[in-house]
Parts: sequence; C-alpha cells; structure tokens
Amino acid sequence: MVLPGRGRTFVREVTGPPGAPTVVLLHGWTATADLNWFPSYAPLARRFNVVALDQRGHGHGVRSWRPFSLEDCADDVAALAQVLGIERLIAVGYSMGGPVAQLLWRRHRRLVDGLVLCATARSFASTRPAERLFFSSMFGLGLAAKATPPVVRRRLSGAVLRRRLDGAPLEVWAAEQFGTGDPGTILQAGSALGAFDSHRWIGAVDVPTAVVVTAQDSLIHPRRQMALARAIPGALALPVAGDHGVCVMAPRRFVPVLVEACSWVAAGRLQGADCRA
Repeated sequence: MVLPGRGRTFVREVTGPPGAPTVVLLHGWTATADLNWFPSYAPLARRFNVVALDQRGHGHGVRSWRPFSLEDCADDVAALAQVLGIERLIAVGYSMGGPVAQLLWRRHRRLVDGLVLCATARSFASTRPAERLFFSSMFGLGLAAKATPPVVRRRLSGAVLRRRLDGAPLEVWAAEQFGTGDPGTILQAGSALGAFDSHRWIGAVDVPTAVVVTAQDSLIHPRRQMALARAIPGALALPVAGDHGVCVMAPRRFVPVLVEACSWVAAGRLQGADCRA
C-alpha cells in the first residue's frame, strides 16, 4: 500500500464484525507484522477489525534514505489510517512497537482511542554506559550497512539469522521474514530505541491503556514494564508467563491475554465516549 509522500509498505488487514473497533498492530524490532502477530490475527478478528503493517526498514516497510526515527514510524501509521479511512483506532505495540504507539498518541491524539503496550517500556537503554554505547553505536553501523552492497548485506544477515533461529519452530519461514528487512535501517532503529525516553510525558496519556507484561522477560525486565503501567493513569497491567518472544513461541499463553487487554481498552473507550456525549 502506498502512503502518499512517504513510500510503500506491506499491510495486513483482517475484517472483524460489523461496527467493530479497529486495532492497529505494531511489531517489534527486527521482526515483521506477520512474524510478530500471525498467531493473533484470527483471535483478534473475532472482536476487532485488524490492521498490521511492516514498519519502515523492516520486512516490506517504507524504504528511505532519511535516518530512521520512531516519530516517522508513528506518522506512517497516521498516514495509513488516512488511506484506509480509519478515524479512530486502538494502537497495539509490541517491544519497539510500544514506543511507536506512545508517539502515535502524542503526535496524533485525535486518532488514538486506546493503547495496548506489550513487552515494552518508557525507555530501552539503562543508565549503564556500556548499554548506552551499544545502542548509540548502532546508528553508525547502520550508515555503514547502507553503503554495503545488497548481496553482501543479505548474506551477512542470513548467517546471523540461521544462528539465532536454529531449531526454532517455523525456522525457515521466520528467517525469510527477517531477511526481507533492510539491515542498515534496522540497526538505526536499534539506535533510535536506545535514545527513546517517554518518562517526561507518558503520565499525560488520557486514553484507556493496558500493559501486557512478559513476566519472564530477559530483554526488558518486568519491573520496567510494570513501571510503565504505573506511570499511566488508570492503566491495567496484565501478566503473561513468558520471555520476550512469547507472542510467537508460546501463543497459547500470549494471545488470550492480548485479546483480554484489547477488549478491556475497547470497553473503556466506549465508556469514555458515553461520558463525552
């Protein structure tokens, strides 16, 4: 689908019941819409209209020579909503998708009726110098990767993915999904994640919000996820037993909690509309 003035991206749509609210699913870093959300599409579509897109540089997402920014990702969602005629939506963000969802609310408040934030936080880099150096170095690596011939980039990313996915379910398909992204942009996205920080403004969120906490997460500590929930007035925290990849590796545990979170936010959205009326 073409986003006017921005580029072309891959969009997955699953139609729900007539009059159902719309959820827009925002995937995590290095993933794609389908890889992150394929177990969730059908269960969510029983109650919602479902839209998911590949974020810029990931999968078949927007390609641009502009440096990657999470703000651009949020604006891409707003542009997609305009193309599809979506006036209001619930933004559902997983990992990197969490900052994108937060920024979507901040930059396009009239569009966002609610937030579901999964396996994510207000910031990704701790105060430890080594961790901050790791994230900041990704920007320079990303620029270098963009100057590398495409064939070499694909070979390098393919070798990394084979080690990362060895023995995992759906290994071949998952590797194909990962391999469609642009390595340079994805590295820049890692740098952008390291710089993201919503501590100063996340407490102003004024829409129903649920935080799905991956309770055994070794990448984003559950304490940081709970801190996000506590920072948002009235937010509901829902734990799910699993590590950072539970959305794909253990969907029977994750998907029911995701559906519960989206349903709770949708109910709060309707109550808020009644109050405004």
